[in-house]
Amino acid sequence: MSDRANEYILEMRGIDKSFFGNKVLDNVDFSLKRGHVHAIVGGNGAGKSTLMKILTGVYTKDAGTVTVNGADVSFQNYHDANAAGLRMIFQELSVIPTLTVVENIYLNNEKTKGFLNDDKLMESSAKELLDRFQIDIPIHEKVSALSVGYCQLVEIAKALSQDASILVMDEPTASLSDSEVKLLFGIIDNLKEAGVSIVYISHRMNEILTVSDEVTVLRDGKRIITEDSTGLTIDAIIDYMLGSEEKRSFEYHERAAAIGDNPIIEIDGLCVDDLVQDVSFEVKEGEIVGLAGLMGSGRTEILEALFGIRHIQAGTVRVHGADVKIKDVAHAVKSEIMLVPEDRRREGLILSHTLKDNMQIALFGLTKKGMFIDDAKTTEITQKSVRDFNIKTNGIDNPINMLSGGNQQKVVIAKWLNNAPKLLLLDEPTAGIDIGAKGEIIEIIEGYAAKGNGVIVVSSEISELVAMCDRVIVLFGGRKIGELTRNGILNEEVIQHAIQG
Repeated sequence: MSDRANEYILEMRGIDKSFFGNKVLDNVDFSLKRGHVHAIVGGNGAGKSTLMKILTGVYTKDAGTVTVNGADVSFQNYHDANAAGLRMIFQELSVIPTLTVVENIYLNNEKTKGFLNDDKLMESSAKELLDRFQIDIPIHEKVSALSVGYCQLVEIAKALSQDASILVMDEPTASLSDSEVKLLFGIIDNLKEAGVSIVYISHRMNEILTVSDEVTVLRDGKRIITEDSTGLTIDAIIDYMLGSEEKRSFEYHERAAAIGDNPIIEIDGLCVDDLVQDVSFEVKEGEIVGLAGLMGSGRTEILEALFGIRHIQAGTVRVHGADVKIKDVAHAVKSEIMLVPEDRRREGLILSHTLKDNMQIALFGLTKKGMFIDDAKTTEITQKSVRDFNIKTNGIDNPINMLSGGNQQKVVIAKWLNNAPKLLLLDEPTAGIDIGAKGEIIEIIEGYAAKGNGVIVVSSEISELVAMCDRVIVLFGGRKIGELTRNGILNEEVIQHAIQG
């Protein structure tokens, strides 16, 4: 083995890839040192996930070479990559909700005793694995009962259950709480000590500089730079990503339209599934209200209750001054309340369908023509949404899973805004998308509120709450413990301090 092969476990040279005539990777080089964490960053559509899916056999490259441990490889499928010691923790969760934690960890990799599965061995091995990395999840719990964050940890445990020399993590912290992120970083340190090499894809600049040894920036399918993390700053990375000195500002800007006097929604003594207790607040016309708190504080549960997904045990909800009983999603939509969910891939989109089909899901009231759907009207509305929301796509009849995360999120937002709701609920609206798309989505939200509508937003990105919100409701343990007005939302530190309870 050559000296370079001893230093680098992986080298990708001159990688090209196109979809439907659109070149998404153009002569990209990438190298990974043994026992290092190499971060890949870039905007939506930069080619990060595509490059890694080529590496792990999900996609085949159009041109270029891939070398692992000094030998040229050409993986035809994910199983080929697994056999060579490569594992990928996908941004799109692949856990099976109806199976338990242990069943998911060993799915398609079952431990056997003769011709039968050795359930006891898998249970003891799963417990040993979770204990080793201090992942506190009951092994017999069904994944459907877990939060998105814990589902992500099950994904990680599944990858770690198989010996891996190269581990690819695609947005691993997008759905994790602060404590879970610290846990993940501890896992990464342990893996590095064990000689595992890690490719780390994330939009979170602070964690990139914390966890990585090297950083590669991709833009528009091309490699822009590769540098040691110690020589980079957040501002420098953003400049490389955007390709200019013009960066999005996440500072709060006074909106032209003043907040109205009349409340769109009034929530009094809300109790939800024993997870939220006696929470009260209101949202006025033109107001953006944030819900801030740690995981388990009740943020998502409040939104899901107002959208009819969770049961409201007690409390009063008034919309435009009239009491409403939100029994299900249909009641919420009839009350002009609509939700952009936390997990767009599992709850907001049908990934195997086209952009147009996904838009149609929420357009039946606008496109119904007798007993049929007016296809021309659906096309007209979809094309207008693509223009109005700057959705980057090669066509509305292409599968939506071909769009970047930011553009997928714009589709989820657009399909609801086409119905002109009076109250929009947003759960982690910018999770897993790049800084440019974040700025666009913030502008969309602010423009919607400026028309006299109301917004309730949950975000783990405190900087976004500072940038968007007129007020912030602080939650802890399912209860409201404080409220910050605009004058009190001075910076991220103020909110971070408040949510500690």
